[in-house]
Amino acid sequence: MKNTIAVLAVSSLLAFSACKKGENTAASSDKTAASQPEKFIVDSVKVNDSTRIGDSLKVAFTSKLLIFPTLKDKKLLDSIYFHNQGIKDFSKQGLEAYLDKAKNEYFNSIKSDSKDWLSGIPYAQDWYSSSHMNLISNENGYMHIEYVGSSYEGGAHDNYGFSERVFDLKNNKKLELQDITSMPKAKLEALLMKNINTVKSGTTDSEGEVKNSEMLLVEVIPASNNFYFDQKNLYFHYSPYEIAAFAAGDIVIPISWKELEGTLNNEFKERMKIK
Repeated sequence: MKNTIAVLAVSSLLAFSACKKGENTAASSDKTAASQPEKFIVDSVKVNDSTRIGDSLKVAFTSKLLIFPTLKDKKLLDSIYFHNQGIKDFSKQGLEAYLDKAKNEYFNSIKSDSKDWLSGIPYAQDWYSSSHMNLISNENGYMHIEYVGSSYEGGAHDNYGFSERVFDLKNNKKLELQDITSMPKAKLEALLMKNINTVKSGTTDSEGEVKNSEMLLVEVIPASNNFYFDQKNLYFHYSPYEIAAFAAGDIVIPISWKELEGTLNNEFKERMKIK
């Protein structure tokens, strides 16, 4: 009888130990899973539609919005969708509904405005409105989105423009110039003027390539918030007519990290691994 009791006691002890071990393993597994960062996910929604207004005018509407299911900070999301102030629901369904509403409002506005002048259009025309969000990069916690918009509603040519925005996902905010460099604005503008021809214009005349500096409409190139960066440079992007004639197209001016040496924000420099 004593031997039986001893065997039962040992068996109970082993079972208890195994149970505790299982609980500890499960707890450890849960702890490991909880400590893993949530995977960054990007999706998109797009609308592409057209309508005919009378016999002489066709109007098209195209728009693409990116979706970030893992981003929850409302202030950050408001900043990401800064050009879409009416967005309240950042889910896929919410963004689809927003684009559908924007499309209908655009078509209705053209229909309403065209009542007075549609009969005066001398030939058939195709008008359009297009806007796209493009994810360019997401490195070191910095997400770069390029916003591109273009349209044609009569006139000599289309109109288009770019907006570059970088978001600090670590601190849930849009990155500002002061988060990168402390260089005074006047010195940045001097560097922009110095580097204006670094990127070739692609514009030619009878004498060959026309330099960007030869098409400037301003005496001072502003250090705007329309910037982005990579491992080599800080770039400022200017849309047509912003600093130069339409023929110049959009202009990108780089400023190297070497030129900004001694003025770079320490946190930014470390995260970007700039030496």
